[in-house]
Amino acid sequence: MLRALHIRDFVIVDQADIAFDAGFTVFSGETGAGKSILIDALALALGGRGDATLIRQDAPRADISAVFDAPEAAAGWLAEQALDGPELILRRVIDSQGRSKAWINGVPATLGQLRDLGALLVDIHGQHAHQSLLQPASQRELLDTQGGHADQARALQQAWTDWRQAQAALDTARSDAAGQAARLEQLAADVAWLDELAPEPGEWPDLCARQSRLAHAQTLLAGAGQAIEALDGETGSAAQALHAAIQSLQALVRHDPSLEEHCQTLESARILCAETVSGLNAYADRLEPDPDALAQADARMGRMFEAARRFHVEPEALAEHHETLRTQLRQAEAGQDLDALEQACRQAESRYTELARALSAARRTTAGQLAAQVTAAMQTLSMDGGVFDIALADCKPSAHGLETVEFLVAGHAGVPLRPLSRVASGGELARISLALSVIASQAARVPTLIFDEVDAGIGGAVAEVVGRLLRELGMRHQVLCVTHLPQVAACAARHFQVSKATRAGRTLSAIRPLDEESRTEEIARMLGGLKMTVATRTHAREMLASGQAHQ
Repeated sequence: MLRALHIRDFVIVDQADIAFDAGFTVFSGETGAGKSILIDALALALGGRGDATLIRQDAPRADISAVFDAPEAAAGWLAEQALDGPELILRRVIDSQGRSKAWINGVPATLGQLRDLGALLVDIHGQHAHQSLLQPASQRELLDTQGGHADQARALQQAWTDWRQAQAALDTARSDAAGQAARLEQLAADVAWLDELAPEPGEWPDLCARQSRLAHAQTLLAGAGQAIEALDGETGSAAQALHAAIQSLQALVRHDPSLEEHCQTLESARILCAETVSGLNAYADRLEPDPDALAQADARMGRMFEAARRFHVEPEALAEHHETLRTQLRQAEAGQDLDALEQACRQAESRYTELARALSAARRTTAGQLAAQVTAAMQTLSMDGGVFDIALADCKPSAHGLETVEFLVAGHAGVPLRPLSRVASGGELARISLALSVIASQAARVPTLIFDEVDAGIGGAVAEVVGRLLRELGMRHQVLCVTHLPQVAACAARHFQVSKATRAGRTLSAIRPLDEESRTEEIARMLGGLKMTVATRTHAREMLASGQAHQ
């Protein structure tokens, strides 16, 4: 679970160090105080998108760190990444140029790694999550996630892609048989031409060097001879000069031993000179003019130049191009085999159908269970007699299966079921969204659940029920909730207040944990606004006592 969040220079927060515990925790504060900034900061540490606009004014960078206890579900991922637990520190820094850096336990990490790990640690339900429920894709995704068959859905999408590709290959082969035959014939001729030439990888540079050496054999021999004469000739050679210098210094060493070092250096030079002469003599012995070898090298270069012009590539790329044409020829030959293409298409279709039917069965089971759970939850959320259902209608095969998914709702008894997007009011939609979020989260494997004002549009007795739902959820998960409802806040085990103030011309946000007395004041503020009365304080204490009665 989340243990701590450290925020530096983020939006209007200059510095915040927040320690968390298990159970249900709420954050409250006046509108604009920065309650949701905490969620945004945590989302950034989990790999969310960020830019320079998130940096507090006049600060060089924003720096956010989140500390977690590593859950068992993350053990496999951590092992794959060679990272250790049991504590996980996710850090994200964004500078004034918008550049981002990330670390996991001090090891540089990519945003993709942060997101992958974050998905195993935290599930965030945003303020406008209920709006996404109006989209068919979101409804289908929620159903698959709740049923634990998201992997099946991804496998089905891949099977659909494979089937479409196999069908496209078959259609192309059938519709352009003459063109395919002509291409096959041309490819076969090109490959045969290059088979005869047989260019080898790395051959061209070696061939160029060999041809140059053969073409300039006389010049090379003459130059080597001149170098040998200069180094070890009968008169005035380097070897003679070195020998004379060594003898002169050796005669002086007895007078000054420090000259021994120079004698040794000259001796080394004499040895190198002798070795060079030996090597040049061997080189000259090997390098004899060979007109036949030169003619062969010239002919080979000519053939490779001809091939390069024919295939519009550089001579050094001929071997690679040869292999490319071979691959294309094999593919073209396979594309001419209609029987094989038809069989591949049938196999891809069969695979898709098998996966689609299995997913359909799983969706039907999950739809019935989820509909019953949400219907039961609606009865506690001032929607007595309301019914929630999930319609699965047959459709043409697609990447998403053999059926469409549509959420239906009847807000009250005696009202017919209709699509959620057409009949739910804002308040009803928010309540259904919250019920779905809580029910889905009960099955979630992530240890920390965050609700960012998902109770918008709810009030009165319904708000108290929502608070109890979140409190019950906090018995199984760590639950963090940004709320403006006193009924919800009163049910939490811990309460933080977010406030803002202007200091030295700068507006800054602050977060502080509330004790029993200050918590009563905050609940009273949430109940009665800025004007505090004895009645609102009394009501606040009663609400807290009721909310804590079943902790």
